[in-house]
Amino acid sequence: MTTTVTMPQLGESVVEGTIGKWLVKEGDRVTRDQPVVEVLTDKADSEVPSPVAGVVTKLLAQEDEVVRVGAGLCVIDESGAAAAASRPSTPPKAASADARPEIMPAAPASPRVQPAAPLSERPPAPARSTPAGGPAAIATAAASPSMRKLAREQGIDLSSVKGRDLHGAPSTALAAPEKPAAPQVANVPGPTGKKSAFQVPPYTQRPGDQIIPFSRRRRIIADHMVYSKLTSPHVVAVAETDLHETAKLRDKHKDQAKKEGVGLTYLAFVCAATVKALREYRELNARVLDDAYVLLRDINLGVAVDTPDGLVVPVIKNADDLTVRGIARAIDELAVKARDGKLTPDDLAGKTFTVSNPGKRGNLHGGAIISQPNVGILRIGEIKKRVVVVERDGEDQMVIHPVMYMSLSYDHRIVDGVNANGFLYRVSELLEKGEFEI
Repeated sequence: MTTTVTMPQLGESVVEGTIGKWLVKEGDRVTRDQPVVEVLTDKADSEVPSPVAGVVTKLLAQEDEVVRVGAGLCVIDESGAAAAASRPSTPPKAASADARPEIMPAAPASPRVQPAAPLSERPPAPARSTPAGGPAAIATAAASPSMRKLAREQGIDLSSVKGRDLHGAPSTALAAPEKPAAPQVANVPGPTGKKSAFQVPPYTQRPGDQIIPFSRRRRIIADHMVYSKLTSPHVVAVAETDLHETAKLRDKHKDQAKKEGVGLTYLAFVCAATVKALREYRELNARVLDDAYVLLRDINLGVAVDTPDGLVVPVIKNADDLTVRGIARAIDELAVKARDGKLTPDDLAGKTFTVSNPGKRGNLHGGAIISQPNVGILRIGEIKKRVVVVERDGEDQMVIHPVMYMSLSYDHRIVDGVNANGFLYRVSELLEKGEFEI
């Protein structure tokens, strides 16, 4: 009896995955739940386990190929036939278009600095002809899974995309040409509605320049940022927040929390204030559809985390049900998983609003780009002690308090200024009062 291991659904909206690395070869014996292949998606990198014990008789996809959800990955003989086990290991051959769904070459996952591989060294696409070469061919190979999906939905042949992505932005994933290329006119409408007259100057490599091919994650981030700016009309509002009362509350509990293995950071308090304000201002916890928008019931808070491979946004599910300590614990756990590369697709799925912090080397404030399909993102700035004026016994006094700026970027398609400003004011008010359930 044989079992075909198929591409699983690795998170919401994921329709395909890239074969990153085979962990077995033909003829290997595997146990139930043993990882057999590493799959890369727009959400995360995951290992697919074997559903049965047996012998791997056939690998149905090559490394760096893109496979649709539900398509076959490998075949396992549960009887462990000796003939299959003794078969010499050979690289998997491309199947015909009739035997499996369309599979296209994908961008290498490694972020290491290296020149783009020659097209002749890349595996051919089984279900379609390989471009003759040049920037168009490189563009097809370097496209992320999300961009290939978008290309199919819009009926665009990626081999015809020369030097720009599907949204009209320059495609920096392309290797620099050996000779200066002629300027290209941006394929985006100008102020008059006609094709823009703006021309991107050609690049000529000079001694000392370093060309760094886009990693898979960097390409996805770039595509997402361009898409978000073109889709959502961003508006930014800024608030100044006195953290004196929150600081006193934190100082009171942080040592005990530390003994419990929890870092009671200011970020946890900001997140707690954010989810409470989101319950009151539901327009910020929403998403836009084609001709409508949805006020979402669940509050799943995304918290931006920087990793060696780029920014990721793991999600705290139902964050409004947690205390400050519960949020702090969730942030710690997700941050460790992110930096160790152990986030699952579920850890990254379902966010309804995002909080971004500047890290240890932050700055005063800045406007973040909205993480789609959300309609808002809150970016906090660094915390500094400043002289502020407070009223005591009917008199104004100058005191030194910890102060922080917060910037809210919101989607003006459905969020009006009055609601955005009310939401930001409420977050600041909660932090200034310091009234939290620890």
